[in-house]
Amino acid sequence: MSDADLDLIPSGTVFTSEQITHFVGSADGSRSLEDAIRQADLLVSTPHSGAAIPEEIAEFLSPALTKRLQYDFSDVATASVVRRWAEIDPRIVAVVNPHPRLIRDPNRPRPGDVRGTLAQAIERVRAAGAWQRVDLTGVDAIRPVTFSFFPILEIPDTEAGLARLVDAFARTAEQGLGVYESTRDRLTEQFLTTKLARGGAFTRLSFHDTMNTTTTRDGAVNVPRAEQDRLPDVVALSNRGDALGEPREAAGPADPPTMPGDALRALAEAHRGGFEVHRPEDVALNRPYLGSQEILAAGAQFREVAAVAEAAELRLGAVQAEFRREYLLGPAATAELHEPGTGWVDEDPMRVDALAHACMRAWDAFRARG
Repeated sequence: MSDADLDLIPSGTVFTSEQITHFVGSADGSRSLEDAIRQADLLVSTPHSGAAIPEEIAEFLSPALTKRLQYDFSDVATASVVRRWAEIDPRIVAVVNPHPRLIRDPNRPRPGDVRGTLAQAIERVRAAGAWQRVDLTGVDAIRPVTFSFFPILEIPDTEAGLARLVDAFARTAEQGLGVYESTRDRLTEQFLTTKLARGGAFTRLSFHDTMNTTTTRDGAVNVPRAEQDRLPDVVALSNRGDALGEPREAAGPADPPTMPGDALRALAEAHRGGFEVHRPEDVALNRPYLGSQEILAAGAQFREVAAVAEAAELRLGAVQAEFRREYLLGPAATAELHEPGTGWVDEDPMRVDALAHACMRAWDAFRARG
């Protein structure tokens, strides 16, 4: 497949904070960010929502990469839902990552040496061979392969070529991913400053989706994940705790829940109502994921101000929502993706709107618990 068949971000594109921050009134300028933060109590971030690849690294992409594989390696359904939610709900502010996780994963700890980490990941992939399972533990902030181990990158066979690839990734990241990270962190600080003066509540929500199947070489997204890796039918809500949201016995004090257990259970009930879930198990807690870097960092930040927050009567929490992508896309789109192909499915605007309203209902119900 040629580059023309992929979705690329034109070379030289540098995103601004304003372009990736969404709230009621942001599109037409009828409401300021300061006003939004005063009214809102929820900051939503989508670290994996970008699918379009910066043109600066197009020369390094595998010629076998298709649009389907490109989009499947993102949390593709999250961006449109969260942007629509931010258009209709004055109680949230959202920041949407415009870059794909291929550039670097902002839901992993940022490597101290970005170039060295990518070089290590590439070496492991090259040693394993194309489509072969490879352990990227410790270097998966930048993945040169998808979760089904499709080689996204055509790795140069010279040291000079490899250095050029690594430098291109490091430079390009600051044009979008770096803007996302700095915007997300600055908004968190602005929320904290405002809420510590006023009390109430402030929650950080990291919003994701994952499909319960992975891809084959012919593009069919139909290989079932291992049972322990499968999401519930609607969403998993995670706070680094156990199945009830309480501290895990094995975690110890260094890894406490990022949201109180009773609050997480209330949030789960609110989602069961907001999304009209008929089976309680369709909304699960900390299964299969505990939550990653975004809520870990937020939880640590909130613990640092815990005493001040208590005095200000401010409730703080951080939670990861991992929606089952099949649920977000709907049965028709899911059936299409289960068949071989190279393209991606068209989003259904009516379904996106319905999901955004369900998110709003769920969080309104959570707030109403008092």
